[in-house]
Amino acid sequence: MATTRRLADVGAQDAATVGGKAASLGEMLGAGLPVPPGFVIPASVYAECRLMWGHGPDLEDMVASLRGSGLAEVERACGDVRAMVASIPIPAHIEQAVHSAYSALCSGAGDPRLAVAVRSSSVGEDSAGASFAGEHDTFLWVRGPGEVVDAMRRCWASLYTARAITYRSEMGLGDRGLSMGVVVQAMVVPTSAGVAFTLNPSNGDRSVVAIDSSWGFGEAVVSGETTPDHFLVDKVLDAVTSRTVSDKVHEFRLDDDDRIVRSEVPEDRRTAASLTDAQVVDVARVARAAERHAACPQDVEWAIAPFGAGEPQVVLLQARPETVWSRLPARSLVDESDADPMSSIVSTLIAPLHAQPGDTPEQ
Repeated sequence: MATTRRLADVGAQDAATVGGKAASLGEMLGAGLPVPPGFVIPASVYAECRLMWGHGPDLEDMVASLRGSGLAEVERACGDVRAMVASIPIPAHIEQAVHSAYSALCSGAGDPRLAVAVRSSSVGEDSAGASFAGEHDTFLWVRGPGEVVDAMRRCWASLYTARAITYRSEMGLGDRGLSMGVVVQAMVVPTSAGVAFTLNPSNGDRSVVAIDSSWGFGEAVVSGETTPDHFLVDKVLDAVTSRTVSDKVHEFRLDDDDRIVRSEVPEDRRTAASLTDAQVVDVARVARAAERHAACPQDVEWAIAPFGAGEPQVVLLQARPETVWSRLPARSLVDESDADPMSSIVSTLIAPLHAQPGDTPEQ
């Protein structure tokens, strides 16, 4: 297995070796959807580093001993485990391969210190049965080969957060033999961003695409920092059928020091729609394309941002199977009494992602 692979060269058939997130992104990129370029560090690299490090059994014993412990004890022990994983020595040939892949990505973008997102992609995540949404870490605005290697290790360490361990327990999954790939992607700077479901998450209606949107990076939506704008798009009519524009108090944006910061939205934009109707329809079209390609309802993260040398457009940041209504029979029609178009998608995304440097958020 190669130490790194171009994101464009992986797909659904590689989920067992690169993780669910990487496989999904590569699949969408191969389908011609607007996914930022990048490369993947397969799960075999983590396995090799753990084997050479020699502390695998210690980690598994520590995690197994946490079953039935109190929350404070679990949090403390998980911190110790993550610190151990984040200090794993990286063999020279792996470090060099990651440096070379990052350099190639920089060359393609014409920026020798290209800002990248380093995303966890554990094996078994983003399936129809277990999404792991928000359970593992992503680090944003990472620059330089050394910082990429460091973020890779911290992605591995996020296998051992209290949240991830609890989720695996709830899903009936074990803690032994854990495996994680890592995705490194070029960053985009969005004017607005958010999430979309290719069904209505409040009632399962598959005839619509439901979209939550806010200004700046998508962390404002994912973390619940602000009440997002909410739209419904009819899949047949390809038109906006419901529109709720909220008072958006906060946004996450890039500051002059190249950091993503939380800031107040200027008064003139707080109650302005973060998407035009044309952009809402464009987001819905990209989400539907992901749904058609995956042949199941999708939970999509997106941004409106410059892509390549072109004008701002919808960029697909992540697509995973929707895991709640997809298990039930499809519903194309719902009673008005059942519908709740004001209900936010954000309730299904229960925690902010982590980022680097500092506490910068997910796009």
